[in-house]
Amino acid sequence: MSQIDVEPTGILFRPDSKRVLVRAFISSDATRVEHIIARALLLSEAEVEAQLAILRMDFSARHIDLETCWRRHFSMVRGHTGPAALSFNRELYIGALFSGEYALESAALFNPSIVAHPDQAGLEDGALRFVLSLRATGEGHISSIEFRSGVVHADGSIDIDEISRLVTAPEVKENPTYRKIIFFYKLKEMGFENEWSHRILEPLGNDFTHEELERSMQRVSGDREETHREVERTKECVQWLALSNYELHFPNSIPLSQRIIFPVSPNESNGIEDARFVRFVEDDGGVCYYATYTAYNGRAILPQLIETPDFRSFRILTLNGQAAQNKGMALFPRRINGQFAMISRQDDENLFLMLSDNLHFWNEPRLLAIPRQPWELVKIGNCGSPIETEAGWLVLTHGVGPMRRYCMGAMLLDRDDPSQVLGWLAEPLLEPTGEKREGYVPNVVYSCGAMSHRERLILPYALSDTCSTIGTIQLSELLEALMPKPMPAPV
Repeated sequence: MSQIDVEPTGILFRPDSKRVLVRAFISSDATRVEHIIARALLLSEAEVEAQLAILRMDFSARHIDLETCWRRHFSMVRGHTGPAALSFNRELYIGALFSGEYALESAALFNPSIVAHPDQAGLEDGALRFVLSLRATGEGHISSIEFRSGVVHADGSIDIDEISRLVTAPEVKENPTYRKIIFFYKLKEMGFENEWSHRILEPLGNDFTHEELERSMQRVSGDREETHREVERTKECVQWLALSNYELHFPNSIPLSQRIIFPVSPNESNGIEDARFVRFVEDDGGVCYYATYTAYNGRAILPQLIETPDFRSFRILTLNGQAAQNKGMALFPRRINGQFAMISRQDDENLFLMLSDNLHFWNEPRLLAIPRQPWELVKIGNCGSPIETEAGWLVLTHGVGPMRRYCMGAMLLDRDDPSQVLGWLAEPLLEPTGEKREGYVPNVVYSCGAMSHRERLILPYALSDTCSTIGTIQLSELLEALMPKPMPAPV
């Protein structure tokens, strides 16, 4: 066990089954949907009003703007209601029939990452406000992103802001914009660079809207009478790609801890997993927050990117290139020698370094480190974005060893050439022992990102994929343990 002292804060984020979201429950069987609607149409207007009164009494206190959710879910089945006009109340009631509560974090609240908050106003000297993201998992192992906020004080103590008992999903922008270059290269990567994709994209500007894309697809479809399988497959891929890139927005009035990013696109229908947030500072001083995450549809994974200036408006984008294929991508917080840099795991075993001139395209990964210690011989990965220190880039790692035991470690990379490993911990920084080993997935300690403040490392981490806590470490003590220790050349 490492001799580095990880000081507990006593802060514990436990899953709370009372935090529930209204989500759509709509059968993929159109006949079943029509049967439900037909039964609802048999009720009189008085019966519909009476049922709505009961629903409002039972659920309104548990949600903000409940009727907006019912209206949205009615719009999803409107095509099955027939030509007759329906009353406002009946539409609400049909929407409620296709709605249900989902306990976002009933199973787990884990894999946290932490970054400095966009708003640092009103704090005492030496204090830092932060945003903490968490992976919430509920029934069916569907994962979403939640947020907390708090303050690290000058003396190292930490306070967590009040947590809302309510949760709210964002508005999904109905007509999002897309970037043509990303669209084109993703289609090429997926094998759909052909006559039809060129004809769809060529008339569009460098940035185009979903409506413009739909009109272009309709024009291309109408150009020829015959329908080829290649055309249909290309259109399906274009539509899938459009759904994978979307925009979200929360009103100012919604507190940070009430904001939930729940799966929207088909490729993440089974979860938004392990978001690694980083505060990225451009060469001109501009700041944007990014997060890499894993979209999971129950069969395949897809690395995706979140970008936000303020944690209110979010843009979700696909990551592209042969190196954007696996889990655990973590972006450096600034460019290095003019390039974006990313830590990744290409083969589910080793750590790789990637450099790119474009944030959205990643190719040619370089092997950075391989498993060497007994506690990491199955595989290694990162635990969030690298942290810049005077000594070099501090990279928190995880290692998997016997009995699928996940421990946390650390490495130090050269500031100017992060392909050079300066040192590493021979023993785990954190191990799943005692109460830390019991949980939804036993024998795991894991983080998706730490931060430094006033010579301390603020380290949030999950306990066996169930709940999360925060520890602090003297940065000088950790760096001293890491230097100098040149990594042996990979075999």
